[in-house]
Amino acid sequence: MVMSEFKDIEQQLRTRLDDLLQRTEVIEDDLRHPLDADWEEQATDLADDEALEGIDDVLRAEIQQIRLALLRIGNGTYGTCAVCGDEISHARLEARPIATRCIKCASA
Repeated sequence: MVMSEFKDIEQQLRTRLDDLLQRTEVIEDDLRHPLDADWEEQATDLADDEALEGIDDVLRAEIQQIRLALLRIGNGTYGTCAVCGDEISHARLEARPIATRCIKCASA
């Protein structure tokens, strides 16, 4: 595949990456807040922090997948199945831009 075919997907990935980075920054700022002196408030804050850390982990995993997809676009391997080496359909890449396997290998 010619990498110029993926300019639209590359732009979508970059936009999504920017959005995710902003969201993780907001979460990190929220997690840095000091604990309240009230024990009940501390318990609530700690539970909230645990949920935010889980969300942050999911966002960071997606950030990593997007960065790897952008790297593959940059080095010319984007759209090639990591398992069998066949071409990943453009429709699959549009639906799941971070895909590393063709539909056949992904469903196996």
